[in-house]
Amino acid sequence: MKKIALHWQIVIGLVLGIVWALLSSKLGWSQFTIDWVAPFGTIFINLLKLIAVPLVLFSIINGVAGIGDPANLGRMGAKTLLAYLLTTIFAVGLGLILVNLIKPGELIDQQSRIDNRISYELWAESENLQIKDGIDYLHDPAFQERALEITDLSRAELNDSSVDEKMEEADKAKQDGPLKPLVDIVPSNIFESLADNGLMLQVIFFALFFGIALLFIPAEKSIPVINFVEGVMEVFLKMVDLIMKAAPFFVFALLAGVVSKMAGDDVGKVVEIFKGLSWYSLTVTLGLLLMILVVYPLLMKLFVKVVPYVDLFKAIGPAQTLAFSTSSSAATLPVTLECVEENLKVDKKITSFVLPIGATVNMDGTCLYQSVAVVFLAQLHMIDLTLGQQLTIVLTATLASIGSAAVPSAGLVMLIIVLQSVGLNPAWIAIILPVDRILDMIRTVVNVTGDVTVSSIIAKGENMMYYEGEKAVKT
Repeated sequence: MKKIALHWQIVIGLVLGIVWALLSSKLGWSQFTIDWVAPFGTIFINLLKLIAVPLVLFSIINGVAGIGDPANLGRMGAKTLLAYLLTTIFAVGLGLILVNLIKPGELIDQQSRIDNRISYELWAESENLQIKDGIDYLHDPAFQERALEITDLSRAELNDSSVDEKMEEADKAKQDGPLKPLVDIVPSNIFESLADNGLMLQVIFFALFFGIALLFIPAEKSIPVINFVEGVMEVFLKMVDLIMKAAPFFVFALLAGVVSKMAGDDVGKVVEIFKGLSWYSLTVTLGLLLMILVVYPLLMKLFVKVVPYVDLFKAIGPAQTLAFSTSSSAATLPVTLECVEENLKVDKKITSFVLPIGATVNMDGTCLYQSVAVVFLAQLHMIDLTLGQQLTIVLTATLASIGSAAVPSAGLVMLIIVLQSVGLNPAWIAIILPVDRILDMIRTVVNVTGDVTVSSIIAKGENMMYYEGEKAVKT
């Protein structure tokens, strides 16, 4: 295995994990897999998270201190945030174009859509909401009998405990004042922020503040601190190296556990889940693959120029496969840093500043999926969203992504807020919940590839990228 590149070893582990899960499901061993194999996947994610938060802290401090001039920091920060904002808006726009062209929600049988529409109108009536498209199936004599027969889908969904929990989180987010996100960025206790993976923005704020302060004190006092920070960073990067030696096995365990929990002892469950939501899943997947295989390489071609198409994926393969396995851009961050620095030869001053911020605020894949999901659910319930409502989706999804935690399924909570912004039932997330975990894996690959692309573009603009061709790629 030593002669096989790391990302291929991880891919092999990933495929074997899925095969094992399907076989164990067919043979009735799913509980064995969940009890004795899946825990190693959890250990893997925990190890990566263990490193991710302190690595963000020390890498940003090191990056800011390394920039030297506060004016350069302001310029680079503005360019970074603008680049991430533009890619996010493009991702949402691409998602809306695809879902309006393919119309996956309209490919479901007509009777089911009528039932869904009546359920929607029942829910809107109970919430005292106006039906914006003016169509009224609920009080149409032709559907009166059907309206009495069907079960209100909305109420059934609200009984789902997983939906309840996410609804509560979204309600809490909605009740906060307009400046609450700004207040939340500033920590009252940095140690509490370091202990909670959902408070990464607070860690970034503290690291930026600490690094900026280092720029304004005498060199004889700041240099020992900077040397200490650099030393600690090297230790964490070496920890990443050691963990990644066992990554293929860990990924095998992780995927075996994920698929086993979905399938149980019936392989058909997985098939049925995807059959029912096939067109939705295909639309989301198509959009995500276009971002990974076309949009980001095109941006690299236009702005970076020196990295050939195939070499790009060779260079960042380990980060992409790990992102797919863990569904967490924060957990993947240590490997992303290593790939960009070692394989694409981007200066540490750029990677240590741009990539940790990207892992927190850049959620291109999540935003694309949210835009497709909202319009799909509207189509499924025979609701025709106006251009204005779809533009509201662009704005809400973009803003919501900034506050979305870089952990698995955080996008579902943000999706509730986006649904509410256009007057749709937030409990509908239960409809797409069965396929969310798999799609989450793909959209995390988009997020990480976007981070790599933006950091490379910023580095090229700052003349801090030293890539010299395929010989620079060491996987």
